[in-house]
Amino acid sequence: MTRLLSLPALVVAGAVLLAACGGSSSSSTTTAASSTAAAKASSSPRPAPVVDTSKSSLGTFLVDAKGRALYLWDADHGAMSTCSGACAQAWPPLTTSGTPKAGGAAKASLLGTIKRADGTSEVTYAGHPLYYFAGDSAPKQTNGQGSNSFGSPWWVVSPAGKAIQG
Repeated sequence: MTRLLSLPALVVAGAVLLAACGGSSSSSTTTAASSTAAAKASSSPRPAPVVDTSKSSLGTFLVDAKGRALYLWDADHGAMSTCSGACAQAWPPLTTSGTPKAGGAAKASLLGTIKRADGTSEVTYAGHPLYYFAGDSAPKQTNGQGSNSFGSPWWVVSPAGKAIQG
């Protein structure tokens, strides 16, 4: 009887030990999951997002109210988003359930919205759907600038609505 009780105790102890040893990999998984959750949270529809501007060595470019860079994708033609699935996880769209507002040097007349395939409304600027880059974790970061992921380049957007290709 003692052996039967010892065996389950050994199994539990082994499971605890394995969980402890796997800590570093589950930590990186947690970090990746947190990053993905942050990206999804930033693309969740929000009422009346503000499209503002910021300055860096690239020049003046569009950001959200928290200072996160906004990008356009060369693969989008006209006012239609072609970024979905894995693309939209890496490049979350700026979505809204209200009317976007302009701040800084951004022009209210260039703001608009389009309906995405999933039914959400995505903010556009000068007809370009706007996106975040999941690899930007702080205000003014432009880690996605010039990236050719998903087959076409991604660029931060000038207040005139043009890609800043620098």
